Amino acid sequence: MSLTALVDVGLGLLVLGLAVWVIAASATYRAAEGFVAYGLLLALVWVRLGSVDVALTEAALGSGLTGLLLLRAAARLPPGDPAETARPTRAVRILAAFLGAIVTGGLAAVVLLLPEPAPSLAPAAAASLAATGVGNPVTGVLLAFRAVDTLGESIVLVLALVGLWSLAPDAAWGGRPGFLRTGPVGGPLRFLAQVLPPFGILVGIHLLWVGADHPGGKFQGATVLAAMWVLVLVAGLRRPPTVASRAVRWTVVFGSLLFVAIGAAGIWLAGAFLAYPDGLAKPLIIAIEAALTLSVAVVLGLLLAGPPEADRPPEARP
Repeated sequence: MSLTALVDVGLGLLVLGLAVWVIAASATYRAAEGFVAYGLLLALVWVRLGSVDVALTEAALGSGLTGLLLLRAAARLPPGDPAETARPTRAVRILAAFLGAIVTGGLAAVVLLLPEPAPSLAPAAAASLAATGVGNPVTGVLLAFRAVDTLGESIVLVLALVGLWSLAPDAAWGGRPGFLRTGPVGGPLRFLAQVLPPFGILVGIHLLWVGADHPGGKFQGATVLAAMWVLVLVAGLRRPPTVASRAVRWTVVFGSLLFVAIGAAGIWLAGAFLAYPDGLAKPLIIAIEAALTLSVAVVLGLLLAGPPEADRPPEARP
């Protein structure tokens, strides 16, 4: 067996072993820590499969921001909370294991029973990629061939934020999110929050810019930007904006609105919704990506910041 095959087998065993450990973890916080490590290992798996775009998304979203959300939620659980003390019965565990085995077997059967060669739209997409003007097939598919799906994803993020805000009590509506609120922070975290954001912003903009022709794009860049913002909030260097801010609300919907506007213009200029006129496809795609990067970064940061809470007097703030 070659060294590459040994690495792949070892990586697969690590992923499976860590998945079992996360499921079997007795403490919620430990399970959340394992989830973060699991996401990073999955990112390595995607790299080995040649899907760098998916690996970046997994590391940034699946492991990074989602992991932070789970860790913060686990840390806020009070002692004796049912989430920490309750344990499923033996019957529930057996049922869960049985259903998991069925799903795993079904997925394995689908993969193993695929004909050779497997049916794919990749050749047709590659043949039409030149018309979009972009060199990254992932960007071409997401912003041209599956543009309606991408538009729907951006709208779903906005709706998720609205749903989160709706959890706030009436007295707190219009206030500042308080989920990331901490006590006085100093030492390494505050230092990192002062040093890393300029570099993180450059990395986020770079991922957006190169995403048209190389691995990267709006979601990856937006996640990095959101992570830098969250780091600043957690360190206490800045307070989150109020939900009542018109600037925040317009920024949240700006990307989706521009996406819809360009799509509607395609009806008159190219004969179909979200169709691009000849010679303008790449500039329009980059414009949509840039607008979505800003909106998605703000939405992700606000999702992690939580619902608005009643503001506190200055002396009670961290």
